[in-house]
Amino acid sequence: MAVPSPVVMTTRDGVRIVADHWPAADRHIGCVVAHGFTGWARNREIERIVRGLADERYGVLALDLRGHGRSGGLGTAGAEEIHDVAAGVTWLRGAGYERVAVLGWSMGGSAVLRHAGLGGDADAVVSVSAPGLWFERGTRSMRFAHWMFEKRTGRTVTRLWRRTRVAAGGWPVVPESPAEVAPAIGPTPLLVVHGDADRYFPRRHVDALAAAAPDAAVWIEPGMGHAELATSDDLVHRIGAWLGDALAAPVCHHGSRD
Repeated sequence: MAVPSPVVMTTRDGVRIVADHWPAADRHIGCVVAHGFTGWARNREIERIVRGLADERYGVLALDLRGHGRSGGLGTAGAEEIHDVAAGVTWLRGAGYERVAVLGWSMGGSAVLRHAGLGGDADAVVSVSAPGLWFERGTRSMRFAHWMFEKRTGRTVTRLWRRTRVAAGGWPVVPESPAEVAPAIGPTPLLVVHGDADRYFPRRHVDALAAAAPDAAVWIEPGMGHAELATSDDLVHRIGAWLGDALAAPVCHHGSRD
């Protein structure tokens, strides 16, 4: 298996993003992978997922999203992270990959959905355990996540405990939710994966995405919990197979607005 090498990019809004590139020999398909909140590219579970995609002979660019890991900036809960995803797509295309897919887990899932729905030029999109709607407070896990973002003590704990830097003050303007932008993703192939035992985002989130993007493939995974930790090796393999089928079709670019 190829050895990853670090990559440094600058987003259109001036944030320094660090990623790990796992190269593929044929440069046919490259995947941008966006982790969930408090993750980073060298998290054990993300590395396991990346290795699974590399086993499918895909090149992978695993991002440290802004405010996470080695990257600069401050986390914005999926709002400005679309620029990080866009930088990753641009880098993979510049590295010679013919087709580029964007894959995200949880917060990273909202970032890839919003990137694609707001004019991003990925050739396929995969979201896993992503929110469809904002401001979920109906689960204990999300009430804790809101505390980590919204309260000074929460942000301090998040910085010291998880080495994640979060922007204070919330969103100046509430960004479009993933479900609001999902209708614009087509005809780009879209796969939405969600566990029926997700303790963060209950079924209404995936239902909102499915209703907004009726042509999407939607997998409800029995017994699956949330995000990277709950993503089995078998699921990674099936996602890889879906990408292979989706990217066998003719390329469709919208023309990026990012």
